[in-house]
This record gives sequence, structure tokens and C-alpha cells, in this order.
Amino acid sequence: MVTWDGLLLVYRQIEIRLPGRDLFRSAIDEEQLAAALENFAAVPDLVERLSAREATLRCEVVILERPLISLTSMGPGLWWPSPDDTRAELDRLAPPGTRDSVFVLWAQGDGTGRIPSGGWGLAIAAGEWSNGATYATVANADADVWRAPVRGEVWVHEWLHGVCAHFAQLGFELPPGDADGGGRNGYRAVPGQGWTDYYADLMQGQVQVGRRRVGIPAAAWRTGPIRRVG
Repeated sequence: MVTWDGLLLVYRQIEIRLPGRDLFRSAIDEEQLAAALENFAAVPDLVERLSAREATLRCEVVILERPLISLTSMGPGLWWPSPDDTRAELDRLAPPGTRDSVFVLWAQGDGTGRIPSGGWGLAIAAGEWSNGATYATVANADADVWRAPVRGEVWVHEWLHGVCAHFAQLGFELPPGDADGGGRNGYRAVPGQGWTDYYADLMQGQVQVGRRRVGIPAAAWRTGPIRRVG
């Protein structure tokens, strides 16, 4: 089983003045934080199960004292914490060649207001911008949201975007839409299981596309994690 080395950066607070807006402050409360970290703790076992024990994630969790003080525009009126905004922590805790994957939990907002963004989670492929690691962000949410039946699913979904991009670069064929491709490849979300049927086939190279089965086969996982391939 191949182990991917991950890092979760937790920004419990945000203090930011976006263009044309007043200073915005928000924080992740204790109940939300506990539920989010419990959810994230399920990721290694979920990755092992869905990959048929070809891969797992070993993740360090760092809860940061400093608030996020900048965000990156992703279009008119939309913002997210890109690697530019987490640069100090990336360079200190995930310098090039040391991590396969970086995750970010950030305080998007609370009952008094939320910063408009492109979705609950966002992800980019590994590259120089992210110090060679896959990079995925997930915003804070109510504790009940984190306690959904499939713990860890949102993290694995965002992680898979970067993972699929990595293996596509190595020449493995991925299904249309990679992690977002469940619906277009004939799958449906199942109550109590979410999209895990699709993720399992994706992570075992068993998604039927025409007459081919594509995805991430065992041979792909066995090439090693990003830091080893790089």
C-alpha cells in the first residue's frame, strides 16, 4: 500500500477587506472545528477502502493562530484561499518535494455573512504554485453537515481532482470529469453512501467508458506518490 503524505492547514479565523467591502471577520467555532476534524480523520480509512488498499493518506494537522488576511479572486465577486494566500505556511510546512497533498480548512463565514466562493470545496493539480502538492480547500460548515453518513467524502472528492490530474500526466486514462464525472458516467448518489460507488470504481480503474475500463488502476498507485515520482 502506497502512503501519500498530506498536510491539513486549519485557518480558524479570517480578517479581510475585499474590494468595495467593509472589513470582514469570521471564525470557526469549537463545535464546527471538532466536527470538521472528526470528518477529516476518516479520510485515510476511506482512501484505503475505495482504492482496495492500494493507497492511504498520512496527514499532519496544523491549527494556525494567524487569521487568513487575503484571498484570491476566481472571477467576478468570487474568492478562495489560493496557494498565494497560504504561502507562508506552505513554504514553512510543505516546501517542494516534502508533501504529496495539502488541504486547507478556512473560515468562509457564519450566520452573519459568508464570503462568496466557487463551492464548498475547490482543488487544483500539483504544480509549482502549490509547491508540487495537490491542493484542496474546504470551507467551514455547520457541525451537522460534517456528520453526514460518509465521513471524509468531501475531502476525498477534492483530493481526487489533483490525484486524477497527476495520473493523467503519467499517461493513465481517466473518465470524463474525473472526480466530478459520476453522473455523466452513469452513476448516482446513494443515500448513506454518497458517490462512493463511483469513487471506488474511479480509484480502482473500473469506470466503464465505451468498451474500456478506466480510472486509477493498481499499476498507477504503485508508481508511488507525487513526491517519489517527482
